[in-house]
Amino acid sequence: MNMRLFDTRTRELRAFEPLDPAHVSMYVCGPTVQSGPHIGHLRGALAFDILRRWLEHRFGRVTLVRNVTDIDDKVLANATDAEPWWALAYRMELEFSAAYAAIGIRPPTYEPRATASIPQMQELIARLIDAGHAYAADGSVYFDVRSWAEYGALTNQRPDAMDSSPDTDAGKRDALDFALWKAAKPAEPADATWDSPWGPGRPGWHIECSAMSRRYLGPAFDIHGGGLDLRFPHHENELAQSAAAGDAFARFWVHNGLVTVGDQKMSKSLGNVVLARDLLATYDPLVVRYALGAAHYRSSLAITTASFAEAEAALDRIRTFLTRAASPSAGGELPQAFAAALDDDLGVPQALAVLHEAVRAGNAALDSGQTDAAHAAARQVAAMAGILGIDPLDARWPSGGAGAMTSALDALIQTMVAQRARARADKDWAAADRIRDAIADAGISLEDRADGTHWSIDG
Repeated sequence: MNMRLFDTRTRELRAFEPLDPAHVSMYVCGPTVQSGPHIGHLRGALAFDILRRWLEHRFGRVTLVRNVTDIDDKVLANATDAEPWWALAYRMELEFSAAYAAIGIRPPTYEPRATASIPQMQELIARLIDAGHAYAADGSVYFDVRSWAEYGALTNQRPDAMDSSPDTDAGKRDALDFALWKAAKPAEPADATWDSPWGPGRPGWHIECSAMSRRYLGPAFDIHGGGLDLRFPHHENELAQSAAAGDAFARFWVHNGLVTVGDQKMSKSLGNVVLARDLLATYDPLVVRYALGAAHYRSSLAITTASFAEAEAALDRIRTFLTRAASPSAGGELPQAFAAALDDDLGVPQALAVLHEAVRAGNAALDSGQTDAAHAAARQVAAMAGILGIDPLDARWPSGGAGAMTSALDALIQTMVAQRARARADKDWAAADRIRDAIADAGISLEDRADGTHWSIDG
């Protein structure tokens, strides 16, 4: 089966083949670092982390670029005399990096800051002016929306039906035009200004990603990703200015769904923003990863306390089985159904269903004494969990280092459980009760289920 991805631009599932069969190129819009990360940032970055892991498995090499917007109206607005804009941006960037790392999101191949690509932005702006798609006015430069007949292609809108740009500068010819370069303002700090052919100033938001994606991936690349809220105006404007400058730009547009808290979209105006630092102080990072990654990436994710309880229970089932199996986890092949699920627009919910079915089958094999089958299932489970980044015995997780100790304890308990099973088969109820009592005295609870006997440590 060929891999398929939903392309937001064409609004259909399309077969995905990278420009280079052995190397996928991907650009994901990173954070504007005016404040710390919230749960929506984690969900978006995690969606593309899982996609990246699967693309690496399928095609080999992936170059992932995720930018940091460290110069922006919001960054300047949140700066203070005690903390200049660049210091605020760096502190927030570190918060994002720490939160991403906490839930196992791997660093991108390149993570450029916008302020490091000002010359590339100016070069792109000059190309747009030369091509007749941008104009200078009062030290600023604007993209001429109506000069580009394909404007609106990403969101399937026509200019006359669009909301106008929030830029209200008198120099604009049309309310829809957007700033590529913003003239310096007297109230803004001098170190937030760069020289340019059009006068001192700083870049507009949209030009940053077009210039950085071109710099690190070239004029054509495979995937452009980001949150659904970025489709308009940010991604629409990126597409227009890059295409108008003559670049092929992104072949696929991939957008992750947003997060709702209760039944409302998360927003600062509603006061229901869940900050990453609060989330990670409340729940185990692996539980957070599972809860945020379990839904399909394009779906709206409704977060409740039950989301994390369900994630914790699911991880406990995986952990208990892998510990019971106590077998080398390397070398497992991915089940065909698991691969087919991820090939079908990154179907993580379906892939998780395959993983948990393997856990159930492995437990049943252990309970019936089919050791080889149980070990084979354990290797498959570990391989699937590894692709999704949710292997609970991985040493990177706080609980992962306990794997060897838990395995040794499980071996002892399983021996006693087997002795109890034999006593019950022989109808030696007194011996069976003595073994169960000895296990209970050690603080271990047994639960007899249809798929076998399971143990847990009393809390």
